[in-house]
Amino acid sequence: MSASMMELKLNAIRYDVGLSRGEKIAKLEHLRNAASALRTAASTSALALEYGWYEELHLIDEELAGMSGGSYQGATITFR
Repeated sequence: MSASMMELKLNAIRYDVGLSRGEKIAKLEHLRNAASALRTAASTSALALEYGWYEELHLIDEELAGMSGGSYQGATITFR
């Protein structure tokens, strides 16, 4: 079984001993915002599900929930 790029990024953040818990959460939230923007852009395409944009957000939300000790319902920031 191979790991996706998102799983590799999440593992890199999870196991980075040089980062505090708060820094890890900030990096995960930044990653979530980027993934959300990509999902939004891809939502007009029939390939959105095929490329796994929804799965990536789910993986990030699970990691954030694990760090915060509960379910995570993060706000999405829109950049203009």
